[in-house]
Amino acid sequence: MNLVIFGPPGAGKGTQAKRLVQDRGLVQLSTGDMLRAEIAASSAIGQQVEAIIKAGDLVSDEIVCAMIAGNIDANPDASGFIFDGFPRTVEQAEALDKLLNDKSMKLDAVIRLVVDDEALLKRITVRFKEQGRKDDNPESFQVRLGTYNKQTAPLLPYYADKGLLKEVDGMCAIDEVALSVAHVLDGG
Repeated sequence: MNLVIFGPPGAGKGTQAKRLVQDRGLVQLSTGDMLRAEIAASSAIGQQVEAIIKAGDLVSDEIVCAMIAGNIDANPDASGFIFDGFPRTVEQAEALDKLLNDKSMKLDAVIRLVVDDEALLKRITVRFKEQGRKDDNPESFQVRLGTYNKQTAPLLPYYADKGLLKEVDGMCAIDEVALSVAHVLDGG
């Protein structure tokens, strides 16, 4: 099973993906985690994208797609993948479709965590204070949220037209969201 967890920054995509890894044995491919790891390792990619992320902008499609392809190739025995934070644009969605097709794979579901922007700002402010993630400061978050709303919103009709889009109330408690996600994946 291959799926996308979709929603704005702070919606809980990573939290739900980790639950699915634990409960279903899927491999999580979080572009945010991969990029932060590259930055921490001071790799060439990390150095290239650090300034982009700090400014709240999106990393280029070429870099993200190459990282995703490399991680799929690094897990040849995986029973499926969770794409967390990718795709963010229709162009990335088309690139993911092509990448998966080239590997004789397909997407099975796109789960959108529906959340309120104002509540997200409160979540991010708490996470910034607790974890100190540089990309979570309120100013960068406002830029990231604006970018998400502008560039990612077109993915809704893209995946709805393919019959893949399922919506879950992301404002519920973590366990309730996880039950709703499981219900969607189990055909409910």
